[in-house]
Amino acid sequence: MVPRLVRIAGPALLLLTALAALLASLAYGGGADAPLLVDPGAVVRYGLPISKLFVNIGGAGAVGALVLACFALDVGKPEFNRALDVAAGSAAVWTVASAFTGFYTFLTVLQQPIRFDDAFGEVLAGFLTGTELGQAWLATTLVAAGVTVLCFAVRNQTVLLFVTAFAVLGLLPMTLQGHRGGTAQHDSATSALFLHVLFAGIWLGGLLTLAICKPLLDKGRLGMVLARYSTLALVCFIVVAASGYLSAEIRVESLENLLTPYGILVLIKTATLLTLGLFGAMQRRYFIARMQRPASSGRGIFWWIVAAELGFMGIAAGVAAALAKTATPVPEVAAADLTDPTPAELLTGSPLPPPVSFERLFTLWNFDLIWILVCAFGIVFYLAGVRRLRKRGDSWPVLRTVLFIAGMLLLFYVTNGGVNVYERFLFSQHMLAHMVLGMAVPVLLVPGAPITLALRAIAKRTDGSRGAREWILLLVHSRLFAAFANPIVASVLFAASLWAFYYTPLFSWATTNHIGHEWMIVHFLLTGYLFVSVLIGIDPSPSRPPYPVRFLILLATMVFHAFFGLALLSGSGLLLADWYGAMGNGVDALADQQAGGGIAWSVGEIPTVALAIVVAVMWSRSDDRESKRYDRKAERDGDAELEAYNAMLADRARRG
Repeated sequence: MVPRLVRIAGPALLLLTALAALLASLAYGGGADAPLLVDPGAVVRYGLPISKLFVNIGGAGAVGALVLACFALDVGKPEFNRALDVAAGSAAVWTVASAFTGFYTFLTVLQQPIRFDDAFGEVLAGFLTGTELGQAWLATTLVAAGVTVLCFAVRNQTVLLFVTAFAVLGLLPMTLQGHRGGTAQHDSATSALFLHVLFAGIWLGGLLTLAICKPLLDKGRLGMVLARYSTLALVCFIVVAASGYLSAEIRVESLENLLTPYGILVLIKTATLLTLGLFGAMQRRYFIARMQRPASSGRGIFWWIVAAELGFMGIAAGVAAALAKTATPVPEVAAADLTDPTPAELLTGSPLPPPVSFERLFTLWNFDLIWILVCAFGIVFYLAGVRRLRKRGDSWPVLRTVLFIAGMLLLFYVTNGGVNVYERFLFSQHMLAHMVLGMAVPVLLVPGAPITLALRAIAKRTDGSRGAREWILLLVHSRLFAAFANPIVASVLFAASLWAFYYTPLFSWATTNHIGHEWMIVHFLLTGYLFVSVLIGIDPSPSRPPYPVRFLILLATMVFHAFFGLALLSGSGLLLADWYGAMGNGVDALADQQAGGGIAWSVGEIPTVALAIVVAVMWSRSDDRESKRYDRKAERDGDAELEAYNAMLADRARRG
């Protein structure tokens, strides 16, 4: 009876506390106060933050339910279908709320009175299709509607993973709106906000789904699902805390600003987050183990704690929605609004760094929270896997661990260090980042064999759900992976992407747009990893070419790289003249581009030489193993193969 009551009380408490916290925060921070010039009306002033609150809750419910269905629930059990129903219902709320948010935003920005005529419809259509703000909310509405339909139509778990990715993309347009920091912190603020919204959504939506699905979970499965959700929640807590801190640091800056209305609301949200972290610690240390027992006391208390946790999540969601409408103590100044902006500030939104030097490449930093977390979690999970193997008595080569950690540290540096500071202003530094991401980092990561470690360290599931191990196995044995891991395909992707990237609009997009920049890093890493894996990979692969073929592939790639570098060295035209040629930094852009060609030709060949050495060593060891295998076989059968061959020759000689 108690869990069924909590199934109703938990979501109700979430909505009530969220609305109460939103209204109180708006009143305290002035987020819904009438503007001095033109007032769109109280309905719009309050309707906009309320609709955005439901956008956040609806998006969280959809993404959280889908993640739980993909990674924690058995596709053959009724709770799986219930989770998809939660996702579909949440996505429907997300759709309607996004439509209202776009409409209220239109009324706020263009100050249009509501009319029922063609002219009003034309202005609204122009806003939704012709302005960045309108396009963002139109895209969010369409994606949410698509997720709603897909959650009703799809029941295949593999396809649902793509639906989940689609839903995550739906969170991106709205995170590009609102408070994103000033000129210098725009990219950092955007990354932090997206991570904050995504992982807070998984956290909240997962718990909401768990509370609604509880009556369908039998006692044996309840503890397992709770443990899996708890692991997800721990990761979410870390990411939400890190991204929340960075967002607050950008918008508050100093301790004095914490006493402003915006700062006080940030402190309230922080206290709520810490309380939620305490709830999570109680779950992991006390309740989960007890819930896995056949007959244990305290189940009713646990589910009331779940309801209370949903209530605190509602407070956090309400305060977050109000913060988006509250003035920040640090003004958000666009580059175009600066008194005397430099060309670099107009182009990049950031002031020029000091002239590049070897020392500054290792002392200046431009942190990217996404890659900080990727590297940190990568190292932590890798070491946890090694520790698990050793605890059960299995060995794992120390060299693999050292190489993998070195690769992750190099990835951390190139995405956060001095190279990341200068690559937006100097083509040569951009090319250096490309060579390191595409060649040096994979040369270190691939010998670490992370897929092999994951398959050995992660426990196999037998209850019909899919964890990380099952998804990795599905990927490794898929036709898509087989196609991309084909030696010819991997080599063509690696080499041809140089020309396709730098001589198409992709280069401009990746240089001038933060999302494009993140895509560029992922692309270089993946294509480089696939290519290096073909040559020296240890992890499972559908096809591994013979060593002579590997040398031919490597030689062809070196030639391709050399021609690309020579093309840049001898070129007389700038690839991105309206960007690198307009920085006003006193650097000869063409000479810097030619220096980038030299980096592609020379520095890029260093990992290639290392690859050639490793392939040669592996080839030699393979021959040694084959010779030893043949010698052992000869000892067992008295070298019967050689004797038979000699007998055949003797017989031919007699006949001749």
